Amino acid sequence: MKFAVVDVGNTSTAVGLWSDGRVTCVSHWDGGFAEASGAVREIVEGKGVTAIAYVSVVPKRDRFWKDFAKELGLELRQVSHRCFQSAGRRTRNADREPPITLDYPHPETIGADRLADAAGAVSRYGAPLIVMDFGTALTAAVVTRDRVWRGGVIAPGFPLMRDYLFERTAKLPRMKIGTGRAPKIGRTTEEAMRFGALVGYRGMVREIVTELKRNFKEDFRLVATGGFAKWVLKDLDLPFVIDPTLTLYGTGLVCAT
Repeated sequence: MKFAVVDVGNTSTAVGLWSDGRVTCVSHWDGGFAEASGAVREIVEGKGVTAIAYVSVVPKRDRFWKDFAKELGLELRQVSHRCFQSAGRRTRNADREPPITLDYPHPETIGADRLADAAGAVSRYGAPLIVMDFGTALTAAVVTRDRVWRGGVIAPGFPLMRDYLFERTAKLPRMKIGTGRAPKIGRTTEEAMRFGALVGYRGMVREIVTELKRNFKEDFRLVATGGFAKWVLKDLDLPFVIDPTLTLYGTGLVCAT
C-alpha cells in the first residue's frame, strides 16, 4: 500500500511517500499548495500510489487538495476524529483500527495533526507517552498505558512568541533562530531576546512535562516532532526522542486502516 502523504500546517506543508509503514521522499514547502502539489505530483508518477493521505489544520486549503486528488485520479483520505473509536468501544475489527482510542468530550475539536502524531508515536514507541509538536503552536498529547488519548496541552509556539514581540513593540527586532546555546546573560537586545527564547521556552516545556507526569503518575516516554523541536530541545535535560517524520507517518498509518 502506497500513499502520497500531505501535512498542511499553518506555516508550511510537508509531503512524502508512505509505503507499508516507511516514509521517504520528504520535503517541506513554505509556499503552500502551489509548490507542495508539484512535489506530490512527482511522488505519484510511476510509484504505484493509490491515494493521498491528508492531514490539515488549515480548512480553507482542503478544497484545493481535494480537487488536486481528483485531477490525479486518486482518492483523498483525510485524518479526522472519525478515524478513531471512543475508549471502551472497540469493534470486532479493532486490529484494523488506529493504535489509540479517544477519551475526550468533543473529539471533533481535536486538531487532526495531533491525532496523527499520537497514533504514529504509539505505533513507533508504545505507550504511555507524551508527544509534543513544536510548530507554529506547541502542542502536547497524553496517551496513557492503555493507549487511550486523555487530552493535551496547547501553548504558543516559538514563531508566535517571536513575531508577537516584534509586532507589538517599537524597538525589538524580529529575532533569528540561529544555532548554539543561550548566552550567560543578554548584553545586547538580540542576546537578551535569545536568552528569553531558549531558556524561557525550555523552561515551559520542562514544566509542562513535569506537571503531566505528576497529574497522571505515569513514566511517560517523551516524543517530539515539528520544525522547532531540535532547536528547542538541544541540551534540555529531558529524554525526548525527536522524530521529524512522525506526522507524515501517523497520517499514512491512520489512512491505511
